[in-house]
Amino acid sequence: MSNRTTVTKFLLLGFSDIRELQILHFVLFLVVYLAALVGNLLVITVIALDRHLHTPMYFFLMNLSILDLGSISVTVPKSMANSFMNTRSISYSGCVAQVFLFLFLLSSDLALLTVMAYDRYVAICQPLHYERVMNRGACVQMAASAWISGILYSALHTGNTFALTFCGDNTVDQFFCEIPQLLKLICSDSYLIEVGFITFGVCLGLGCFVYMIVSYVQIFKTVLRIPSEQGQHKAFSTCLPHLIVVTMFLSTSSFAYLKPTSSSTSGLDLLVAVLYSMVPPVTNPIIYSMRNKEIKNAVKKLIGWRLFTKNKRTVFLPLP
Repeated sequence: MSNRTTVTKFLLLGFSDIRELQILHFVLFLVVYLAALVGNLLVITVIALDRHLHTPMYFFLMNLSILDLGSISVTVPKSMANSFMNTRSISYSGCVAQVFLFLFLLSSDLALLTVMAYDRYVAICQPLHYERVMNRGACVQMAASAWISGILYSALHTGNTFALTFCGDNTVDQFFCEIPQLLKLICSDSYLIEVGFITFGVCLGLGCFVYMIVSYVQIFKTVLRIPSEQGQHKAFSTCLPHLIVVTMFLSTSSFAYLKPTSSSTSGLDLLVAVLYSMVPPVTNPIIYSMRNKEIKNAVKKLIGWRLFTKNKRTVFLPLP
């Protein structure tokens, strides 16, 4: 306990010691963060304001945007601030909070993607039962279950990690507090906790992945039986973006969390962390909005309504 209390802060990975490169890192991360912020807020706003989008699929998509916005906000702003202020430190409590929030949002994201696969399965394979199965109460319960499961998963692994003893080197070989990198700093034997973490993560991720693959196999079988090419195109345009998101998210996050901590170089760890923590929150709004006519029409409608309201106010201004 005395050794653990000596660790009052951690040092995160710095991208460079050169001031110009630190500013470049700050600008690049700022651009990525603003893109994720604008894109996800736009999706949330459009779905909330357009009544035509008050359906289960878009309800889950709005929850996904909230999770994506939260996950990138947990890690990127701190890294930006460190580069801008030429520092690398994060407090012990700040590291605990970052680990808990990031794992919570990441695991909730995976659970929600699984729920979205089930929603598409019922909509395409059992369309006559869709309104009964995916009613308002069921959708709220599914979304709440995804969030609650994320909290429980995060609390379990955050508590297990920080219950161990940290001493000696406090340098985290990552731009945010990541559990695989924190396990390297534990003084006691972390073999059992690491094996337990990997085993539980493999079971959880593999179970969700297998369920989604089975759902999409059934979906694609049903779609291929549709005689109308327009119906096939609509079904594929709805499912393929989700499949792309799932593949990108699971491939990068599983590589980062389910591999032995010493199996790759720090450069590769950094690249993988950027891919699974920053790319999905930026690309999700682009994938769904670019391939979804309903969202694009809702955005045009929202912009047109704003312009109409502005012009209407201008017309009724009194003449001098």
